Amino acid sequence: MKYFIFKVVSKAVILLGQTMMIVTAFFFAIYLRYDGSFTAGLVATVPFVLIPLIIIKLSSFAMMRLLSGWWRYVSIHDLVSLVKANVLGSLLFAAFLTWLPGGFDHITPSVIILDGLLCFLIMSGNRVIVRISREYYQSVCKSCSRETENVLIVGAGAAGQTIVREIRQNPHLKWKVIGFVDQDIKRVKQRFQGIQVLADINGLKSVLQKKSVDLVIMANPALGQKELRRIVRQCHDAGVKSKILPNVGEILNGQLSIQSVRDVRLDDLLGRCPVRLEVNRIHHYLGNKKVLVTGAAGSIGQEICRQVAGFGASTVILFESAETPLFQVERDLKKQFPHVEFIPRLSDVKNASQVDYVFRNFRPEVVFHAAAYKHVPMSELNPVSAIENNVIGSRNVVDAADRFRAEHFVMVSTDKAVNPTNIMGASKRAAEIYVQALARTSRTRIVTVRFGNVLGSNGSVVPIFQEQIRNGGPVTVTDPTATRFFMTIPEAVQLVLQAGSMGEGGEIFILEMGQQVKVLHLAEELIRLSGMTPYKDIDIEFTGLRPGEKLHEELLYENEGVLKTNHEKICVALACWHDPENLKRTLETLAKACDTMDRDQTISILMSIVPEFKPQWANKNEMIIRSRILKPRVIRFPSHAIDSA
Repeated sequence: MKYFIFKVVSKAVILLGQTMMIVTAFFFAIYLRYDGSFTAGLVATVPFVLIPLIIIKLSSFAMMRLLSGWWRYVSIHDLVSLVKANVLGSLLFAAFLTWLPGGFDHITPSVIILDGLLCFLIMSGNRVIVRISREYYQSVCKSCSRETENVLIVGAGAAGQTIVREIRQNPHLKWKVIGFVDQDIKRVKQRFQGIQVLADINGLKSVLQKKSVDLVIMANPALGQKELRRIVRQCHDAGVKSKILPNVGEILNGQLSIQSVRDVRLDDLLGRCPVRLEVNRIHHYLGNKKVLVTGAAGSIGQEICRQVAGFGASTVILFESAETPLFQVERDLKKQFPHVEFIPRLSDVKNASQVDYVFRNFRPEVVFHAAAYKHVPMSELNPVSAIENNVIGSRNVVDAADRFRAEHFVMVSTDKAVNPTNIMGASKRAAEIYVQALARTSRTRIVTVRFGNVLGSNGSVVPIFQEQIRNGGPVTVTDPTATRFFMTIPEAVQLVLQAGSMGEGGEIFILEMGQQVKVLHLAEELIRLSGMTPYKDIDIEFTGLRPGEKLHEELLYENEGVLKTNHEKICVALACWHDPENLKRTLETLAKACDTMDRDQTISILMSIVPEFKPQWANKNEMIIRSRILKPRVIRFPSHAIDSA
């Protein structure tokens, strides 16, 4: 009730204020036109036209939505609307005078023109004065407040100026912009939004020393990786906080906002470029489709579900064996995508009956197979479980996709499958081999996507480092020279969707991972981002490589050629193939060995499928005798498969 009364009163005040401005403009126009002399005829005419003028003008303002809104946020758009409303009002008023007998005898066209101009100036002037007064008052209050932080903005372009405007307009932000720093040296000493560009980007260190700066906001989307790292380091050395405005692709609908400003993250410093997606192609591939995602509660699986839903899938089947994570991810997805049907299935890829049940009852058209045991040390300790899940589980899912004639099947693989030295990598390579072999005869378009480590995934190195930093260290790194390929979760999934839309069947798509990154460098940057200094505040200890780990990862075998595709971040490996029937028999034997938990036989069969598997614990005298080596031979994909990619 109180809100209703407040709304009615505020509307009445606005109408009264607008009416007063209309009347003032009209009388002032008459005064100027007749030099202050009011004839008897003019005095007699004014009462007959004043009420219609007010009604016409207020109606025009209502049509342009000028009877509501916040004057303190007046913008160019509002001023344009004021121009349109006054022009419309003046034209309608002129039409009324044409209809009124003797209407133009005293209210001449010059009065109408002057009235329109004066009405616009008075109404826009009031709005601008309200905004200027409010921003000046807030600026004075922020200057006097001890809680206010002095902000330096890197980038004086559109994004930086947007941040300045929003800081000024938001009284809850205890920030005061004291200057810009920009890459363009021509902008130095110039003013934008009344704020001076103090120096170019090379002079940032000097500005931090001379000025009292509490926070640096990076609002320049053109900043490179090296420049960004240098800025973060200079801020850290000066004891100044740093935040970043993400690129427009990360901000919903491209709307820049102070709410988008966040702390600098590790993926910002790695300098990964935004992914170019063929949106129409992916929409056609996923739109209104039933999509099954195995491992739906995992880091990659969750992101696949989100992006698939975002691309218009009608139904997403969440196939997951972990109950609590499945419960949580279903809740999150339903909240985020209420128009999409999500079907949670508490099932295990190792159980062929459960897999068949899901395919038979829901008939998915597109399948993303992301379920896998991925932790190298855990797989080394539990080889039978890892092999059963990664190899037999993959066989169960791709066989079902083939049997129930799904349109597309995409298997998520890993760089650890190349020249594997651990159970996890070898099991993923065996899954690749089987999936490729089946693709040769299947009506389903079956492809594999191979990429490296994903930043921030569950149990990956970054969350472990962050936990160690929170606990005061030390941060443990296996080897000072160890390197890994890294990409972000959204980037990896975007490329998985892109590759899946390109596949004709049988391809292994390799995602462009950039340069390998030193794990030691990763640890040092994370410590700095936490506001501390490596080796001073937080120690780094080297523990040595764990069982099955490599110093450096690979994305291709020596005998795998590479073909480019139309996408700059995706290429196709000219991979080897094996006899499908021989493979099926071998995997049946492997499944029986897993059922009996025969560790030695399970590993022996795995090594026969993946002859390049060289476990670090085996030497010439300790190598398990391989029961059967399947000799691969290189084939080239049909030209239509590569052309379409």
